[in-house]
Amino acid sequence: MSEAGEFVDYTLQMESTWEKAAETDERLNGSLKVYGASIGAVRGTVRDALKKFKDLDHDDITALSSELWEEPVFERRLAAVVLLQTKVKLLVNTDLTRIEGFIRQAGTRELVDPLAKDVVRALMARLEGLAGDRAHRVLERWAEDPDPELRRAAAIATAASSP
Repeated sequence: MSEAGEFVDYTLQMESTWEKAAETDERLNGSLKVYGASIGAVRGTVRDALKKFKDLDHDDITALSSELWEEPVFERRLAAVVLLQTKVKLLVNTDLTRIEGFIRQAGTRELVDPLAKDVVRALMARLEGLAGDRAHRVLERWAEDPDPELRRAAAIATAASSP
């Protein structure tokens, strides 16, 4: 695991409580392992990681998000989502392939919905030309996919932004 990945994982574990772990596990119906870190702790951990590892470029960000996603632990996967939300301006249309895999493996709408709304929708809003056309074709394919979460993500990502 990368130094940044180890930092995030270790910090999330240190920020956890058994009470929060029990609450999150019950809410997720056991679909993922949980550490028991709060959403605020996850956001703070990602913020601290980005301060500590200042020179992360596109490839580093996408690799770190995949590294965090690899283990089926809710807080790690949420940290990957927060990382992508924070660095969405670095993402390109080809990153939709990675995000598609995340959505298929998410295990909960608590991860699918922010990926679709805050990452995919934000990415789509700034893509133009050939990259935008290719990204729209990807979302059209998602909308017809047998996976209900991928269809949901396509619907959320293409919905008009609410005021």
